Amino acid sequence: MKAASSLDQRPAARSPIVAQYLERTAESAAVQARAERSIPGGNSRQAGHWLPHPLTIAHAAGAHLFDVDGHRYIDLTNNFTSLVHGHGYAPITEAVTKQIADGTAWAANNSAQLELAEAIVARLPGMDLVRFANSGTEAANLALIIARTLTGRHKILMARYGYHGSMMEFESGAFDLPYPATLTATYNDLASFEAVLAKHGDEVAAVFLEPAMGAGGVIEADADFLRGVQAAARKAGALFILDEVITLRMSTGGLQAVKGIEPDLTMMGKLIGGGFPVGAVGGKAEFFKPFDPANLKAWHSGTFNANPVTMTAGTVAVRHLTAERIAAMAALAEMLAARLAASAEKYGLPFSVNRCGSMLNIFFSPATPPAALLRADQELIGKFHIAAMNRGVFLAARGMMVLSTIMTGALIDEVADRLDHALADLAVEQ
Repeated sequence: MKAASSLDQRPAARSPIVAQYLERTAESAAVQARAERSIPGGNSRQAGHWLPHPLTIAHAAGAHLFDVDGHRYIDLTNNFTSLVHGHGYAPITEAVTKQIADGTAWAANNSAQLELAEAIVARLPGMDLVRFANSGTEAANLALIIARTLTGRHKILMARYGYHGSMMEFESGAFDLPYPATLTATYNDLASFEAVLAKHGDEVAAVFLEPAMGAGGVIEADADFLRGVQAAARKAGALFILDEVITLRMSTGGLQAVKGIEPDLTMMGKLIGGGFPVGAVGGKAEFFKPFDPANLKAWHSGTFNANPVTMTAGTVAVRHLTAERIAAMAALAEMLAARLAASAEKYGLPFSVNRCGSMLNIFFSPATPPAALLRADQELIGKFHIAAMNRGVFLAARGMMVLSTIMTGALIDEVADRLDHALADLAVEQ
């Protein structure tokens, strides 16, 4: 099956759903037109663009977004998992405001990074050290530097349609495009990974895997699959790197604790920045020896790495993400998935959903596809995305939804009611 790009989500121009959206969001359209005169495509983040034009958000508070046209939306993206406590979470804003007054960055150590590092290490079994960067993409780059330095090898192995940021090595695997340094295998298929490693293992520096593919459609890995790939990677002399950038929210020890996995290195990001740019790599001390100043073998730096503002915000975010709050989010997500399935059945729409903890991804097909890029419901999901915004719910264009700790049962009831109306709108156009 040919992979379909998220850019193919082009809801029909004559659709009443789209017509309503155009009428509601004239100011957002004007901002987009202005932006295209100075920014290529009018945006610097492809995931925040959709047709006929994206919203322009004026401000956010708690679980809500407010656009420049004056409309309120319940936020079901939470910036793709980074805002685990919603927008403007008071304990974070108070701590950050104080830190900003004391300075935002300097070319020396700060105690805030120590606080966050200790908080993370205390939560993840088998992790000794953490090194910080500014994004999940930068975390992938750092993990790759470590793997290539330690092994003397150049290639990586990743899951086809997986996502580890916007470096060429990883984007080629995400979109199944050829690239000399990248090998791919089938997610949740141990034999596929073993076959690649049997053939190319002596060239592979590291195997990168998500314990649940986020951009791929919230597809959770089988624990035996993860353990098997880890064993095959170690047999080949490659590092096993687990990308927990979006899944760290699944338990206090991340999804790796749920699966019973202790990877060589763990990539982190999103929630550990408390709403500010962040990335990190953690693992056993032995894997960080290349950065020992007494015997430096690898270089890793960055103007805003471990800046005190991000570290301060992240420390609060991590410490406030308790097991009880994680369980509550998961229960609400399960409830929302069930309500959406019931509504889709009521309106005669094909429907399926993947859920992992507090994240879910919906599809208008009887069964979920093996990856989001292989979905066959582009027109339906495109229209539903617009219909949901017309009804005051903001979700990802690919049907991904992410909850936050500040959400309540009453709010999820409101979301389900609003999305029921959006599904009714969609059914009318079929």
